[in-house]
Amino acid sequence: MNGYYPVMLKLQGCRCIVVGGGPIAERKVLGLLEAGADQVTVIALDFTPQLEELARGGHIEAKARAYASEDTKAARLLFAATDQAELNRQIVLDGEQAGIWVNRADEAAAGTFINPSVVRRGELVIAVSASGASPALSSRIREELALQYGPEYIGSTARLKELRERVKLTIGDRRLRSEVLKLAACEAPKQSEEDGDIDVWIERLIAATDRRNT
Repeated sequence: MNGYYPVMLKLQGCRCIVVGGGPIAERKVLGLLEAGADQVTVIALDFTPQLEELARGGHIEAKARAYASEDTKAARLLFAATDQAELNRQIVLDGEQAGIWVNRADEAAAGTFINPSVVRRGELVIAVSASGASPALSSRIREELALQYGPEYIGSTARLKELRERVKLTIGDRRLRSEVLKLAACEAPKQSEEDGDIDVWIERLIAATDRRNT
């Protein structure tokens, strides 16, 4: 039992607070923005050039001051990403007392959640974790998955989403709908926006499903 429950969080409209302004905090911020977070606040005395640029562009809110325990009151997710172990420990304690999920960058097991290694291909998200036992292992597996699931999955996943919505409206039979969607998923790597009309694809999938069942 590793003690972690994997989950995908929708971060739009949720306040995410990152304490720290160095390279580690920057990586946390970039990961949040990539996941669609739109209310990211960074608290630190100094910021990396990229964090400053993100603040100027309105992508994040940067507060150039020391962390205060009251900061936890506004957060849904809290990240302790400073270069001071004692401060990170205090941030975790404050977050736990406030009932907030807290990630501690310098000692993952000391927080209440950890960040997995992630491969993103459009709406396809693949997350890998060794539960803090070996970040190097999860990074290696992430690199292998990135090669296996290349950029072509961006277009094919978008096509699958469009097809699923259309199938829900046009195919009433639940069994047939399920079989068509499974067959479409098998074809996903070969599909892109250049492969023709969605309705034509659906007709071909229905015909293929009928052949398999006769």
